[in-house]
Amino acid sequence: MKLKKFSTLALMLTFVLLIASACGGEKTNKSNERSSKGGKVDLLMGTGSQGGTYFPLGAEMANVWNKHIENVNVTSTESGASVENLAKISRGEFDLGMTVNLPAYEAFAGKGDFKGKKIDNFAYIGHIYPEVLQIVTRESSKIDSIEDLKGKRIAIGPPGSGTQAAAKLILEAHGIKDGDYDAYQEGFGDAKSKMQDGTIDATFGLLGLPDAGIDELQAAVKDMKFLEITEDKLKSIEKNSDYSSFTIESGTYEWLDKEVQAVSAFAVLVANTDTVNDELAYELAKMMIEKSEENTHPQAKHMTKENALNGLGDLPLHPGAEKYYKEIGLK
Repeated sequence: MKLKKFSTLALMLTFVLLIASACGGEKTNKSNERSSKGGKVDLLMGTGSQGGTYFPLGAEMANVWNKHIENVNVTSTESGASVENLAKISRGEFDLGMTVNLPAYEAFAGKGDFKGKKIDNFAYIGHIYPEVLQIVTRESSKIDSIEDLKGKRIAIGPPGSGTQAAAKLILEAHGIKDGDYDAYQEGFGDAKSKMQDGTIDATFGLLGLPDAGIDELQAAVKDMKFLEITEDKLKSIEKNSDYSSFTIESGTYEWLDKEVQAVSAFAVLVANTDTVNDELAYELAKMMIEKSEENTHPQAKHMTKENALNGLGDLPLHPGAEKYYKEIGLK
């Protein structure tokens, strides 16, 4: 009887071990499959909200990669942009992510929105375009300065976006803190509609320059205007953050007849180092630059050899991308 019980127990234990081994093997096989040379590799890239720059530009980037990199299928998807993309890379939900360089610095250092949540499974692939924080309102709003935004209805960008991080930084620099205004946490596409119908008073957008959405809004309302950052505040922001001062020149938009002082950062592409191997990273970086003329989005013009490392800073450079940049004399 004891022998029979022992045999049954042994069989059950063997069965459990076989299942565990199969599950473990399946995980390994999936990991290998993502980076194999033979099979189709599916990569998911986080972009931003519809109505912003990331969403359409990311779709164009994916099209170029899929056309020129053999056995790769990159799918771009809408997201809350920078912070969300980095967080989802950390959880293995995204393979690629578009982000402002500054939240990426914070993620790698475990600071800011990532305090106590340092992310180290991502690496820099390449520069995408310079991002300019554009703050717009309407003449009819009677808002003439950023200080006038206190108590107003403001679209500050989606939670986890570079726009929201920048908006809060700028507002705080002008003495306006959370609770001092009605915050609308949404992308520029939705904010544009609310500006048009008068639901909100102003909107922040960390966008390419010029931005088609801002032009569309002006065409609809006819009385758009920018709010600029004064020189003393610019100096303080530059001293206490990694943002740089930027002048939006008159004529950047046909209706803009004077220059506007703003701040800028860089949009960059980062990759999940757990799922994007050196060979893939090499090809992604190479095609971003060498086939950028096939990308129909206006901001694609910034993806050049000269700009390739703008925004790298202290971020780790993916070994595959580094190999390509060395080949073209950048590293």
